[in-house]
Amino acid sequence: MNTTLEEQVAVIGRQARAAGMALALVDTDAKNRALHAIAHAIIAATDAIVAANQQDVAAGEKSGLSKALLDRLTLTPERVKAMAEGVQEIAHLADPTGEIMREWTRPNGLKIKQVRVPLGVIGIIYESRPNVTAEAGALCLKSGNAAILRGGSEAVNSNRLLVDIISKALASAGLPAEAIQFLPPGDRRSITALGQLSGLVDLIIARGSEEMIKSVRANASVPVLGHGKGVCHVYIDKFADMDKAVKIAVNAKVQRPGVCNAMETLIIHEYMMWDMLPKLAGEYLRAGVEMRGDDRVRGLVAQAKEATDEDWDTEYHDLILSIKIVDTIQEAIEHINRHGSGHTESIITEDKKNADMFQKAIDSSCVMVNASTRLHDGSVFGFGSEIGISTQKLHARGTMGLRELTTTKYLVEGTGQIRE
Repeated sequence: MNTTLEEQVAVIGRQARAAGMALALVDTDAKNRALHAIAHAIIAATDAIVAANQQDVAAGEKSGLSKALLDRLTLTPERVKAMAEGVQEIAHLADPTGEIMREWTRPNGLKIKQVRVPLGVIGIIYESRPNVTAEAGALCLKSGNAAILRGGSEAVNSNRLLVDIISKALASAGLPAEAIQFLPPGDRRSITALGQLSGLVDLIIARGSEEMIKSVRANASVPVLGHGKGVCHVYIDKFADMDKAVKIAVNAKVQRPGVCNAMETLIIHEYMMWDMLPKLAGEYLRAGVEMRGDDRVRGLVAQAKEATDEDWDTEYHDLILSIKIVDTIQEAIEHINRHGSGHTESIITEDKKNADMFQKAIDSSCVMVNASTRLHDGSVFGFGSEIGISTQKLHARGTMGLRELTTTKYLVEGTGQIRE
C-alpha cells in the first residue's frame, strides 16, 4: 500500500522518539564510543564522501550557485578529516546530561535537585553545508537527543551518504540506528510535515535564509529556534588602533565571506576615515571586495559604488561590503540596532568607556571588542562544533553547543511527605 509523504515523516518521527527514549538511558561512555565509531567511519569513507559531494558541487555549478555558496558546499579530503576530528572533539567534551544545576533541602525534609536532561527529539533544517550533518548529529547524540536532519537539496548526495555512514556506526556501537535520521529534501512539504509532529518532535532548529525560517515558523506546531541571517557589523571607533582596525576589518570580511559571522557592513567614525579608508580600500581591492558606500565613502574611494537602503539590511554571502561613515558612536549603535540581525557585532577601540557603552547598548547575541566577528563560533568558544547561532532570545541565544540542546527537570526525594 502506498503511503503519503506525511505518513512517511510520521514514521521517522516515531522511530526518532523511540530512539530518543533509549538514548536518555545511555551513559556517557557509550555515547563517546559511538562518536568515535562515527569519526572512524567517516575517515574510512573519505573517498566515497568526496565523490558524492562532487556530484552536488557539479549540480551547484550548473544551477549557478555563487562562489561563496559553492565553497560552503564543497568537501575536500581535508574537510572530511576536519569533520571527523570535530566529532572526536565532541566525544571529549563534558556531557551536560545529568549535571546538577542546584540542589537544596526544604524544612519538611524534601530533597530537591534541578538537573540537565535531553530535549528528546530535535529536527534540524539547514542549507548548503554538508559538514553540518556530522556536527549536528554528533552534538545531538552527545546531549542524549535523537536527530532528524533535513539538509538542502544542493547537498543531497553528500548528506544522504553521511547519514547512512553515521547510522551504521551507531548500530555497530550498540545504539539505535534511528537516533540520527535523514529527511530527504526532494519535497518541501516534508518540512511542514516535520513541523507538525507535536508529541514526537520537541524542537526544530532552522538554519538558513530569513525567508526559510519564517516559512518554517509559520507552518509549525513544534517550537522553532532560528539560526537567522548574519548581518554583522564592525565599528571602527574614534579611539581605534589603526593597525588593529585594519587587520580585524579585513579578516572579518575576507577570510571566509560566505558564512554567517562574516562582516557585511563596516562603520567608521568620521575622525578615522581620512587615514583609515584609503588603507582599507587598498586591502579590499587586492582581495577582490566590491565596496558600496555612502557619500563620504565614495568621496574618498573612487571604486566604491553607491550603497542603497537595501544594502544596509543585506547578508551578501560574498565579497561585497557596505561601508558607512558616522559622526558619533551613538549613531553607529543606532544604525546597528536598526539594520543588524542580532547576530554578531564588534567595536574596535582603545577607549574602555566606549567599549562598555557599545557592549551594553547593542542588542545582538554576541558583542565583541577588538576582535573579528569571524570568532563567534562554537569551536573558538570551546564548545566543540556548534549546532548553530541563535539570533532569538528563547530558549538559547548565540552559539549553541551541548548545553543548549538540553532542558532541565526537578528530581524530588521524600520520605512520605504530603501536602497539608
